[in-house]
Amino acid sequence: MAKPTGRREGHALKIQKLLVANRGEIACRIFETCRGLGIATVAVYSDADARAKHVREADEAIHIGPSPAPESYLKVEAILAAARATGADAIHPGYGFLSENADFAEAVETAGLIWVGPSAKAIRSLGPKDEAKRIAEEAGVPVLPGYRGEGQELETLAKAAKGVGFPLLIKAVAGGGGRGIRLVSKAGELKAELESAVREAESSFGDGRVMLEKLVEQPRHIEVQVFGDAHGNVVHLYERDCSLQRRRQKVIEEAPAPGMPDEVRAAMTDAAVKLAQAVGYQGAGTVEFIVDGSKPLGVDTFWFLEMNTRLQVEHPVTEMITGQDLVAWQLLVASGEEIPLAQDEIPLMGHAIEARICAEDPADGFRPGAGLILEFGLLQPIDGETVRWDTGFETGDRVPASYDSMIAKLIVHGEDRDAAVDLLTETLAHTQLAGVPANTGFLRRCALSEAFREGTHHVNWIAEQGDALTHPPAAHQHASVLAVSDVELDDAGAITPWGIRDGFRSNASPVRKAAIAVGTDADWFDPSEHEVDPDAPLPFVTDISPRRYAVTTGGDTVLVEVPDYDADVEAVLGGDTVSAPMPGKLLAVHVKPGDTVTKGDPVAVMEAMKMEHTLPAPRDGVVEAVEAAAGDQVAEGDILVHLEAE
Repeated sequence: MAKPTGRREGHALKIQKLLVANRGEIACRIFETCRGLGIATVAVYSDADARAKHVREADEAIHIGPSPAPESYLKVEAILAAARATGADAIHPGYGFLSENADFAEAVETAGLIWVGPSAKAIRSLGPKDEAKRIAEEAGVPVLPGYRGEGQELETLAKAAKGVGFPLLIKAVAGGGGRGIRLVSKAGELKAELESAVREAESSFGDGRVMLEKLVEQPRHIEVQVFGDAHGNVVHLYERDCSLQRRRQKVIEEAPAPGMPDEVRAAMTDAAVKLAQAVGYQGAGTVEFIVDGSKPLGVDTFWFLEMNTRLQVEHPVTEMITGQDLVAWQLLVASGEEIPLAQDEIPLMGHAIEARICAEDPADGFRPGAGLILEFGLLQPIDGETVRWDTGFETGDRVPASYDSMIAKLIVHGEDRDAAVDLLTETLAHTQLAGVPANTGFLRRCALSEAFREGTHHVNWIAEQGDALTHPPAAHQHASVLAVSDVELDDAGAITPWGIRDGFRSNASPVRKAAIAVGTDADWFDPSEHEVDPDAPLPFVTDISPRRYAVTTGGDTVLVEVPDYDADVEAVLGGDTVSAPMPGKLLAVHVKPGDTVTKGDPVAVMEAMKMEHTLPAPRDGVVEAVEAAAGDQVAEGDILVHLEAE
């Protein structure tokens, strides 16, 4: 497949140096396009991202504040100051953070810089969900029945709810990212759910207004990529299906939508273009529709949901099926140029699927993790038409606890959907992410399911499956342990007869055992007593460090250790360090170098998972060093306090 493009000969870019007001994989993705166009790049970073991949890949990098986003990536003046200091003439907001903040867009243009995005007016018009739906209705776009009035009193909303009918959804007017949404199954639940939704909306968006909407009980999420320019042109680049979601957060996205008839595609894309034209939209935007998944796709089974006035996380699948570089399109449009292609020139080629790789543990309620990435990458080359990685992290990088858990996106392309699904599942099986929790096995189980293969999944499908998706099969861990046992008992490196581990015993049958630990469980393991499950994928073993292995089986990676019994004795005696048991924020440190402590004395207090945790001294001793201070964000395993060795 040809490399995505976004330029025609003769197009000139006004932008010479671009600052990306973001981090992680989207910053790296934008830098890649800039390199191809000869545009200099500027990264911004917080304390937590000082050594991040996006900082390494930019031509220049400017520190903008502490780790918490409100003090760095959401700090408008700090970002504008960075642009002034580096001579950047344009700002790209990426997605998230300030990307849909109209005040930020306005501030960028007031500062005399080019804003790579839609106008502040368009953002203000389409940001609030109630106003966006009013505009959609006026443009002739189908909208679900609901209440979008100004009255927010309980009596008013209760009366409106009765008219809409149950079940229904309460939605924050200023909402996004699945926040401020509550399901109400019957009238008696309305008051409590309304109060909860208002609290979350006020906390997340500073705006407690809500609206009511009829619930589609088996919904699909299908969205249309649109693009507009300053010359009045608006086109679409077909649709994406984002129905595989967890708690209203997208998990796997694809383009085009499975089972999409030509006449429905024409109706849906036409509705999206009409909405963009209604507000004179410029730049990249996504018009989202909710679809009744209980019926075949039809012209009367979709309704406008909202419009995202930015580049989407899932934009790569559109690039793969059209051969276009959407970031390059954004830079062209921001420079005042026309969209590179007319509608009838935009191709639709094959099928693409994207999976979001996150540092989170599906088996533990998708608990996000932080820490050092010990190994990340493909274990062996994959045969296929196209495999693309958009990533913000590499082996040796540290995942901070301060931000979203997504660290990369895997995008595959095939000649049809079946080929793309096969390539996705094969690539996930060969992807190893060790050192932090990973959702790769979960993603592979989703993609292997009959519902996904047949395209019958919907927004609520993951929640309905329970542990079948979130918990790795026992056979995967079993295969991983067996693989490490084989490595440990391999005699190839023996240089004397005494190094041969053949299990020889005088006057008895040989016994070959290896001490193996997975997580907190350790035991002696005899490979001869176990058989490999023929249905388990082949395990891949990576030697991380002496006595420590990362083993990936079917996308599920576990760290397998060969216990060091000298270290175990030290642990029993107490050890010399106090470490963070999980990622979180350090609230207090009660000791300083030279202090004498008794076993069990409180040494530090940290906040994690919205709870406070007191960390005790592991033994009697004297504090040698303190490695962190109150207010620091720490990762799981970070050493906080050292005691003098005994």
